[in-house]
Amino acid sequence: MREYDIVVCGGTPGGIAAALAAARLGRSVALIEYHAHLGGMAASGLGKSDIEHRELIGGLFREFVQRVRRYYVDWYGVDSENVRLCRDGYYYEPSVAERTFDAMIAEQPAIDVLKSCSLQTVDVSENRPRRIEILDRTTSQLWTIGGQVFIDATYEGDLYAMTGAAYRLGRESRDEFGEPHAGVVYFDYETGEFLPGSSGAADPRLPAYTYRLCLTTDPANSHCVERPPDGYDRRDYLPYLEDLAAGRLGAPRQFKEGWGYYAEHFNTLLRALSVTELPNGKVDANINPRPLAFPFPEENAGYVEADWTRRERIALRHRELTLGLLYFLQHDPQVPREHRALADRYHWPRDEFADNGHFPFQLYVREARRLRGSTTLTEHDVTGKARREDAGTGSDAIAVGEFPIDSFPCRKRQPGDTRVLEGYLGMLAHLTRPYRIPYGIMIPESLDGLIVPVAASTTHVAYSSIRMEPTWMALGQAAGTAAHLCLTRDCHPRNVPIAGLQEELAMQAQVLSVP
Repeated sequence: MREYDIVVCGGTPGGIAAALAAARLGRSVALIEYHAHLGGMAASGLGKSDIEHRELIGGLFREFVQRVRRYYVDWYGVDSENVRLCRDGYYYEPSVAERTFDAMIAEQPAIDVLKSCSLQTVDVSENRPRRIEILDRTTSQLWTIGGQVFIDATYEGDLYAMTGAAYRLGRESRDEFGEPHAGVVYFDYETGEFLPGSSGAADPRLPAYTYRLCLTTDPANSHCVERPPDGYDRRDYLPYLEDLAAGRLGAPRQFKEGWGYYAEHFNTLLRALSVTELPNGKVDANINPRPLAFPFPEENAGYVEADWTRRERIALRHRELTLGLLYFLQHDPQVPREHRALADRYHWPRDEFADNGHFPFQLYVREARRLRGSTTLTEHDVTGKARREDAGTGSDAIAVGEFPIDSFPCRKRQPGDTRVLEGYLGMLAHLTRPYRIPYGIMIPESLDGLIVPVAASTTHVAYSSIRMEPTWMALGQAAGTAAHLCLTRDCHPRNVPIAGLQEELAMQAQVLSVP
């Protein structure tokens, strides 16, 4: 058995931040990741940082973007186009993000990184996890890992689910917390209007998963796909032609820098994607959830509580749908010729994801389990209308959230849908305000010895704001620091003195308050 001070499950940006924070404070750390790569979505196609107010997230995330910028400056020169396109390090190629994370981890010899490992069992005694068993998926060897404090930084909340800790899954009803946007909802993102069918009822469906794509416009670096993927069915994409005819692929009412809006794409089928420039002739391509043809809702059914064999099948279905969409846009004879030509500018980069067919390795799990914690963050917290007694005081704040409520659709097009898919809450910036994040959302209701910075204790609506990698890095930094203080003070995570934690985080340049 290997013994560590702190065991972090999940090599996501939140997990990396937790491991770094703990190791820099002198703790031995095991960092365990299912995939063969660290970095989660930030290293798997999410090439632009989802952050609206840069001044509100500091600490390790700011160090990460500063290192990214330094990379582009060192390689291309301070006045280069690539430095301009990296936007101070907040925009980056996936390989650069992974390289940066790997370098930060490599500087800490007290961190043991265990990649390609799946969690098998968790041993809980005296109300706290004591050890876990992991399977090395490369060698088929089982390892037992012991720790004093465990941190669940997985997107799915797998570690705490195995301990038996309580969690939420799916959407709460509007009545449970009095959240206007909770439950089954049709919400017009342009007019701010609730549409017929918005019952507010609880619902088990989750926001759609997709892949976030890194594509290139450089012919010399292009891996072109000339054949459809396995399982291709053009009928999955033909409804985009109806969206085009109905004018649903036009320009947005409101433009915002960095949101992937290009005039030449308006009123073309390329609006199935939202494309944003990155350095070195690449783009971050999000799959636009606004067309009614968006084919991904409900494809994630059963993913969260499945074993990894079934999860991989579901991920493969998403991969095939994604490859099929790009193939359709570039090759289908019903797609107008000029639209095909526009789509044919974008291909898979040869220098990204070389061990995965140039395709991202991480499925974009936008929401999975959510812990039932000692505190629950709600829509009221993120809109400045909180009902918690200490909400907004900052007395227990360990990070700041600042991204708008933003949730992908939960259901495919239903009869009568003409404006928006059910469950879509698209960038509700007019509602959301920067808010302090309480420490208690990372602490299980009753289980000790565990901190949860990613699949944390929020409602569905609040999670759609907090679920951004910069915010998760801030929470991960707080989790790693809190774990260190647990060992220093010989206490459970729920009993860490908040003032001491805040003092240490302030020394690490963590932002704890809002203007």
